[in-house]
Amino acid sequence: MSLMLYNTLSRQLEPLRPLEDGIVRLYTCGPTVYDTAHIGNFRTFMFEDLLKRYLTYSGFEVRHVMNITDVDDKTITRSQESGVPLTEFTADYTEDFRNDLDLLNIIEADHLPRATEYVPEMVAAVEQLVAKDHAYVTDEGSVFFAVASFPEYGRLARLDPDQLRGGSRVAADTYDKAEARDFALWKAHKPEDGAISWPSPWGPGRPGWHIECSIMSTLLLGETIDIHCGGVDNIFPHHENEIAQSRCLHDGPFVNTWLHSEHLIVDGKKMSKSLGNFYTLQDLLDKGLDPIAIRYTLLGTHYRQKLNFTEERVTASQSAINRLREVVRRLNAVPRDAQDQREHSMPDKRFKAALDDDLNISKALAVVFGWVGALFGYMDDRILGYGEARAALDTLEQYDKILGVIFIEQEVGSDIQALIEERETARSSSDWTRADQIRDDLLARGIILEDTPAGTIWKRK
Repeated sequence: MSLMLYNTLSRQLEPLRPLEDGIVRLYTCGPTVYDTAHIGNFRTFMFEDLLKRYLTYSGFEVRHVMNITDVDDKTITRSQESGVPLTEFTADYTEDFRNDLDLLNIIEADHLPRATEYVPEMVAAVEQLVAKDHAYVTDEGSVFFAVASFPEYGRLARLDPDQLRGGSRVAADTYDKAEARDFALWKAHKPEDGAISWPSPWGPGRPGWHIECSIMSTLLLGETIDIHCGGVDNIFPHHENEIAQSRCLHDGPFVNTWLHSEHLIVDGKKMSKSLGNFYTLQDLLDKGLDPIAIRYTLLGTHYRQKLNFTEERVTASQSAINRLREVVRRLNAVPRDAQDQREHSMPDKRFKAALDDDLNISKALAVVFGWVGALFGYMDDRILGYGEARAALDTLEQYDKILGVIFIEQEVGSDIQALIEERETARSSSDWTRADQIRDDLLARGIILEDTPAGTIWKRK
């Protein structure tokens, strides 16, 4: 079975057929760096990480570009309010974003282009659209895309053609109404923009948000790309506008497969600062949650289903990770002289079949945990040989290239490490009272100690 993906444009499952054998050109919409990314953003970035990891696992070379939007309405407004130059302001939030990717074990894109690096190329593209009568210049020096000039406008978002209102402009980079209007390709400089502007044939200004992605994806991946991803909130207007301007710039198709992840909600409600359920990754770390358990939580629900994020769910994720790490520990402990009793089946075909079905990670994880349960049973009954154990470990290592939660070096703070070592000393001197006190103290702090024949190990609760 080949990899089948749900193409938002066709609203159906389609086999992945890359433009070039063995290579997938992947573009994913990155953050707008006016603030710290929240966990709803990372739900989308995690789905994209799963996609990229599975494509690599399946033998593809993935050429991945994720943009950094460092100039738009929000970045300009926030940098002006803070009194910090735009470049410095956005650089700080970009670094925060990259640190969060690392904490969540998300593989960074091959290229993280910043929009401000490509403004001359954007100006040239806008000039082409004007020359082709797909765009027009206003008296104040802004340039708008003429929606009426592209008859296919609205196919991605399934807009009603009767709602298209050519000539009715929207200058904001984003807008909520499902009513298509001419959108800004170039925005004339305004006094509130301060010193932020670039030269153009129409006077000083800066690019609109939508043109940024079209130009960066084309320059770094080519005029046609295999897969373009984002959240469902990107479908309209952003991705619809990307299609329009890209198709009008070039003759061929822009994107072959569009993939969109559903929203994340928190405790059954839309995430909102007013409801007190709006979280950045750091907010969750401050609550004592482990970033890899957060990763598992964001990963474990199919990308086209809403994900209800709760602390209880993160706790359950930690338990699942602990079970996977425990089976690894037990497999590593199988002695070399343990004889192979029989050939235990591996779940490779079922695991791959689940992910080939539009990245059905829930089903894939069910396959893995069913197999892991069988492995525990074999080891409990002492019918798993050394060769079988090594084969199982190799399989888990391959699966973790996709999951990214098992074979990770675990760290605790120096204070917790000191307590673990103090308990070892207390146990060696038979001070069981102190050893028990330390164990209970660590348990209250979310650390479980387990004494095994090979020594004491720790896990997160």
